[in-house]
Amino acid sequence: MTALADATLEQTDALAALTEMLVEVERTISSLQAARDGILAVGSRLALEVAEQAEHPDQGEMSARTVAAEFAAALRVSDRTVQRRMADAAWVVERFPMVWEAQGAGRISAAHARVVCEAGEHLDDAASRDAYATQMIVFAETESPARVGRMARRVAERFQARSIEERHLDAREKRAVWVKDVGDGMTQLGVLGPSALVHGALDRLTQMAEAMQEPESQEPESPAPDRRTIAQLRADLALDLLLTGTAVGHDGSEGSLAAIRGTVSITVPVMTLIAGDATPAELNGRTPIDPMAARRFAGAASGWDRIFTHPITGAVLAVDRYRPGSDLRRHLRARDQRCRFPTCGYPSTDCDIDHHRDAVLGGSTVGSNLGHVCRRHHVLKHHSPWAVEPRGGGLYAWTSPTGRIYIDRPPPQNTVTFTEDPEVAPF
Repeated sequence: MTALADATLEQTDALAALTEMLVEVERTISSLQAARDGILAVGSRLALEVAEQAEHPDQGEMSARTVAAEFAAALRVSDRTVQRRMADAAWVVERFPMVWEAQGAGRISAAHARVVCEAGEHLDDAASRDAYATQMIVFAETESPARVGRMARRVAERFQARSIEERHLDAREKRAVWVKDVGDGMTQLGVLGPSALVHGALDRLTQMAEAMQEPESQEPESPAPDRRTIAQLRADLALDLLLTGTAVGHDGSEGSLAAIRGTVSITVPVMTLIAGDATPAELNGRTPIDPMAARRFAGAASGWDRIFTHPITGAVLAVDRYRPGSDLRRHLRARDQRCRFPTCGYPSTDCDIDHHRDAVLGGSTVGSNLGHVCRRHHVLKHHSPWAVEPRGGGLYAWTSPTGRIYIDRPPPQNTVTFTEDPEVAPF
């Protein structure tokens, strides 16, 4: 059965109308949220003005509490909550006015505004913040908050006054482990550490969990696969490893789990490796890491995929490697980086490689007919009227059941590009 394939024309039209209404309602909500932030920011500014006029020694703390209490009593909420919202709103409105204005105009949502501001929170120069915001607002108008967050962290690096090495050394001083009791005999364990190590640890736990879900052999007497979820297995394995040093409570007689090692994917411009260029490396297409760590990993790696990109657009031209391997898979992984369904942020390592035109219908196994799609959207493509059409250059046009067309572009590469105008920073 294919979902919605049997819908009548009237039902399809109703879905299209509902989609239009939902878009307008969300745009209105975002505008109203921006208006609320503006009011809260004005309240915060009013409290500071009163304190400055009277030269209050507490630098406006009591004035802010007074204003927050006024708002809170009228709204019937905690004044502590309101005071925190006032501070957050003032920070956004004053440091990122262009982002706030874009949200107020309905161009981006509150979620988009939040990830853009969070990624740029360490930008101290007002001109740099404005230039950063200008680029990110345009990008946010066509992408989901998850994708915007990844790109925002990359773009913000280009406007940082301090190098990522300097900031990383400072940030490493904050590494820690903590616990939080959540009730019912359960407690959360948190770890703050270098990104490459934490992501590598998570990848190792994931690989071990997946190995436990697969039967060791096809023999009738072989044990049944573990029925715990990946999340449950990761949690159980992590505690097993921390308490014993090895996964003794889960590993088999051959020690197959102990042999698993965590892996991460690091993209680093060649000039960063050779000459210490300021462009940072990027971990799993998600977050920047310092070039020093990237160079250490490069030196220890058994092999690297080499990605050739266009010097102007940054588009992937080819992928090769000094060691034998699947060139096509590496090319697709380098090009796509994540699921190619609009707004989805699942990394390519967790996705299927899908024939856009089915192989059984004559679709060829070439890069122009292949792309990474997560399992959820892979199933959606095959069991609903959603359809995808490659447009060349890695672009895909997805057509919804109501006839709307959504264009998904391959993520920009973490590479160096060149422009005619040196003042225009490329994505």
